[in-house]
Amino acid sequence: MSELLGAIASSLTSQSAQPVYVKNRQHQWIYVNTAAAELVGLNAEAIVGRSEADFLPQQVAQQLRDQDELFFTGQPVSRLPLSFNESLDQARHAVGHRQLIQVGSEPALINTLQEITELVQTQQANKTLAEKLQANQEELDTALHLESTLKRITDRVRDSLDEQQILQTAVDELVKALNIKAANTALYDLEQGTSTVYYECSAGLAPMRGRVSQMEAYSEVYQLLLAGQYLQFCSTFPNPERGLVSMFAAPIRDDRDVLGDLWLINDADSYLTEIDIRLVEQVTNQCAIAIRQARLYQESQSQVRELERVNTLKDDFLSTVSHELRTPVTSMRVALQLLGVTLNQEYNLEEELKLPQAEQGRMTRYYRILKEECEREISLINDLLDLQRLDVGNHPMMLQTIELANWLPNLVNGFKPRANDRQLAIDVAIAPNLPEFISDLGSIERVLAELINNACKYTPPHHNIDISVTHEKDIMRFSVVNTGVEIAEKERQLIFDKFYRVPSADPWKQGGTGLGLALVQRLVSHLEGTIEVESEQNQTAFIVELPLEPTAQT
Repeated sequence: MSELLGAIASSLTSQSAQPVYVKNRQHQWIYVNTAAAELVGLNAEAIVGRSEADFLPQQVAQQLRDQDELFFTGQPVSRLPLSFNESLDQARHAVGHRQLIQVGSEPALINTLQEITELVQTQQANKTLAEKLQANQEELDTALHLESTLKRITDRVRDSLDEQQILQTAVDELVKALNIKAANTALYDLEQGTSTVYYECSAGLAPMRGRVSQMEAYSEVYQLLLAGQYLQFCSTFPNPERGLVSMFAAPIRDDRDVLGDLWLINDADSYLTEIDIRLVEQVTNQCAIAIRQARLYQESQSQVRELERVNTLKDDFLSTVSHELRTPVTSMRVALQLLGVTLNQEYNLEEELKLPQAEQGRMTRYYRILKEECEREISLINDLLDLQRLDVGNHPMMLQTIELANWLPNLVNGFKPRANDRQLAIDVAIAPNLPEFISDLGSIERVLAELINNACKYTPPHHNIDISVTHEKDIMRFSVVNTGVEIAEKERQLIFDKFYRVPSADPWKQGGTGLGLALVQRLVSHLEGTIEVESEQNQTAFIVELPLEPTAQT
């Protein structure tokens, strides 16, 4: 049985580029692909047939086994990351996406691992920065003056994601708090060995903003700054631009590198006390953290733009493939219709299709399967194309007056045979004296049909499906409520995403593409309405609110 499970798992997962393993109920790994073996740090031959306790560190093995065991027993599984390859210089982290397959009487678990090493590293870096910030804050509590001044500066710096604004805030606040004559701040380019002044508060002195200094020319100063040390000194000879002054320089650095420096210039007989120096050091630390966060934010925004570009490419690909598939699949439908006519003439196909599936002949069963799968593919292609048209705003709106009292019962009647087969009660309630309702009939019919179809699909036997229509002011409200089932709150935020399906929520095992509710949401928005889902007290309600007449006329 294990060999059979391994062969099936291999056929299901061999195309996956992500790490995938398959284990049986006894937690023996019966299949592992190359990516998963690499993630663990072993070859596949050293893994297959063994439990994770045999080749993973004890803590990781126990965590993985506990998560898999919960999934085997049908309990909620946390998405805490797993750490692999901890013996290497850098651990790799992943979260699991699990599913069960059934072969005979033995279940097997397929776990597709999504690597999140970069995310975990980012979280750890943010945690480190937060811990450093907390330590700095505790130190500030030793002096009221230091605390109040630093808090004001920190609050302003932390709220900014602009490097120029961060540096300007630090300089202006320190000049005011310490009564400094002038100040400037610079950022380093360590590859070029330069320091560029980005902001200054000169108080009548010669401006330095934009000045680029070669670090080699002042090696004795920058060696200390690059080493993370501050320096305070007085000029021996009058500077042509500043005269005799005292100067204090502090590096702007975080736990990774020195990003720049901060210079404070004052009269020759002035100097910074120990508490002043502590304040400056804390401010420069805060600036470094804020600058690093600003740069991380810019990097994340760049990644978001790249993800949006990839998502656009994906949508374009789906649209192109859908268009290319529509013609051959439509031809298949026509061929099946002609085949059905021929079979009906020669073998009385229509009468045999009315029989229970177990009593149907092989030819009839093959024909029925072909027809159902063809219609399923056509429905998928149409959904993809409709979503594409809605996304680009190219879906026409054919407005007409809709007589809900006549139209809605006829729509629901089409689902009653299916509801009866599944021992479900389906009822319609239409409020009296409804006002005139003008909208796109085709879009509304598709929205309600999809919601009722989902209700039939997910409602347990001996429960109810209630469809109602009411109105309030300029709103027509449609409700589809089914009892006996709830949608978890975390799932409610995802059910309108493309291709998302609520795990283990299909008692009839009918499958689906996960496009239905995504299309419903787009159609409702296209009709200038809203859709909400409420799920509590053992029932789920989808509520669609539409204007009595859309403002768009095309």
